[in-house]
Amino acid sequence: MHKTIRQRLSFRRRAFRKFSFVSVSYQPILIPLTFAQQMSHLTQHSFSFIRLRRSRKLLAACGLLSAMLIPTIGWASIGRAQVTSQTVPLYVSTVNSAADGAVLADDSLTLREAIALTNGVLSLGDLSPAEQQLVTPARSQSEIRFDLPVGQTTIELVDLLPAITQPTLIDGTSQPGYDPNSSATAEIAVPIPVVTVRPAADVEVFRGLTIAADNVIIRGLSLYGFNAPSRITLSTPPADIFISHRPAPLNRNTPLPADNNQNEDPPTGVVIEQNWIGLPLDESLPERPSGFGVSVFDSDGTTIQQNRIEYHNGSGIITGRQADNLEVLNNIIVGNGLSGIPDAIRLDGSVDNSLISSNLLCGNDGSSVFLFKPEGSLTIADNDIRFNGQRLRRAAIYVMGDEHRIVDNDISNQNGGGVVVTAFGKGPNTQSQQNVITGNRFDHIEGLSIDLNARRNRAPQDFQRGDGPNPRRNSRQRRQDTGNGAVNAPRFVSPEFFVIDNKVVIRGSADANNEVQLYKTSGDATQYGPLNEPVAMQAVDENGEFSFVLDGLSGGEVFSAIATDPGYGTSEPARNTTIRTLTDTAAIPVASSPVSMPQCTTPPAPPAPPVEPEPIPETLQLEVPRNVHFALDQDNISNASATVLDNIAAVLKEYPSIVVDLHGHTDSRASQSYNQDLARRRAENARRYLLAQGIGPERMTIRSFGETALLVEETDRTNFARNRRVEFVFRDVRGVDLIFVNQEADLQIEP
Repeated sequence: MHKTIRQRLSFRRRAFRKFSFVSVSYQPILIPLTFAQQMSHLTQHSFSFIRLRRSRKLLAACGLLSAMLIPTIGWASIGRAQVTSQTVPLYVSTVNSAADGAVLADDSLTLREAIALTNGVLSLGDLSPAEQQLVTPARSQSEIRFDLPVGQTTIELVDLLPAITQPTLIDGTSQPGYDPNSSATAEIAVPIPVVTVRPAADVEVFRGLTIAADNVIIRGLSLYGFNAPSRITLSTPPADIFISHRPAPLNRNTPLPADNNQNEDPPTGVVIEQNWIGLPLDESLPERPSGFGVSVFDSDGTTIQQNRIEYHNGSGIITGRQADNLEVLNNIIVGNGLSGIPDAIRLDGSVDNSLISSNLLCGNDGSSVFLFKPEGSLTIADNDIRFNGQRLRRAAIYVMGDEHRIVDNDISNQNGGGVVVTAFGKGPNTQSQQNVITGNRFDHIEGLSIDLNARRNRAPQDFQRGDGPNPRRNSRQRRQDTGNGAVNAPRFVSPEFFVIDNKVVIRGSADANNEVQLYKTSGDATQYGPLNEPVAMQAVDENGEFSFVLDGLSGGEVFSAIATDPGYGTSEPARNTTIRTLTDTAAIPVASSPVSMPQCTTPPAPPAPPVEPEPIPETLQLEVPRNVHFALDQDNISNASATVLDNIAAVLKEYPSIVVDLHGHTDSRASQSYNQDLARRRAENARRYLLAQGIGPERMTIRSFGETALLVEETDRTNFARNRRVEFVFRDVRGVDLIFVNQEADLQIEP
């Protein structure tokens, strides 16, 4: 008998000794209910099989009975059922119908029926003879397989599916036509699914699959469209996949179950792999994006690997109260945070001993990884992080907490700082110390490669993008006030070092007992990084001094460095120093490295034969408008503006080297804060329109100016209309000058 099942049955036997029961029969149907509705259902139907020994405990008993009768999150199971201590049978069920709705004894097996059968809510005897032919015994774990008819591989849900409450493999790779060697992306190969699970048209379903058991595997599916803004969702987030113990807690403040209550332990051993989460098979922006991708609300040891996680209103992956030992490996996480929490991966609650590694994190609207007051420590390593911060300028990796390791990541083209470590409170585990940030490579970022925030800098941009270079530590209080204990950055003894006999000796000082890592940089000689390429590492001697002896250097190369203190963590970068030769008469300017092509993923293709590169023009004149206009107090795209945006999309498709900033503007009426928000919504809606036309999120950045940058003086209604706009500021990453035209065909003058 499976250990977890044995523990749960033992718990239920103990609980049931408090009651006397009379067996009843009722119709086999599954009804979606909130907890409040479950309690109402019990009251309205006056179940005759409850006879309490102590009537004064009616309220508490009803709550306990509800937890026992409703073993799945958000679902009441109403069918021919009775209390039993037998093990739930293990089945291999083959879903051969894409239909959804009531559980019926007919000729086909639906996904809803297969989950109910696996959970033990539906018995084999409840199925028709034709359905029973689709079910065989399993040996070690239940499986749900697929054999859907050709052309009918999309399961459109009419309501919330029952939670998965037994160890189960839901295997989309079993569907005929699935090719494990297919992939739409060259960067990380994720096979293209065949089976899609989404809500039916005009139906709100706030979760795709809900996992509330150990050792559940979800493989090879496409899930998207799960959101329900008009419905209350028990304070747990809408998501394509939701993981929690049962029943789902209302919020993080709900106490965790007692250690001896094994029925409420969080699921362990959950695996989410080879799925497309948030995007349809044509890779387009869904008409109704999901709220979140994978919500790990309560779990221990979940693995999320080799998935495409794209186009969510909120984060692609978000944790809730407990997600210890989480592993996020080899995923493509692109274009998330469209209108909610903007970060690709948002980690909250307990995330101890977790690992985020070897992922492509690109084109997301905020940080690639945002650690919000987490408990425990984790490692972020070997990730490809680029073109993030597209809607809200944030650090590529934003860190709260202690003893995290952020190592060997490639971080580039970030609309914000690189790695920001911020002190955020007083007391244990709130100082953000001993965070090691080494071996990472930074390029084309707004801000420092590593920025240690001081608590006294409390503006929103300080806590999102960093507060710039710190002064030297001047008191013990700074240890408590600043991330990583205000470790001092290294200092070079000179802004220039000379090549002598083919060698350069780069000397400097740092805090005693630190280890210094030397970096090459393409930055200005008087600035701080970016930390492009780690070169060497060396311990500081007892006098607080270090030196690096390098050969093969040429005049004009620029270096920076960071220091790591064993007690406090890694510092900010040192001010850059330049290499000179004895024959130099002046410092040689260093050209920054070119911006990489603004593209997150590319289709796999055989190596193309070498071709002669086309010459890059100095100036490119394009007949494309650079603004769209809006009606008074409106943020929606008019038909005339849609035509303009179609022209812009066509040009962006023709010239993939062009990126664009979308600047939202308003006229001067209304308050500054209202106009700032209205301008942001206008820019977001213009970008969403272009996303739907297939323009990658990594190519578009949003800025909101509100009323602060009026185009014309507001002397009449026409000029008011000219100021209500989104401007498109185009840039070619090859350095080509662009010339565009203004247009007023969609000007919307108020009556």
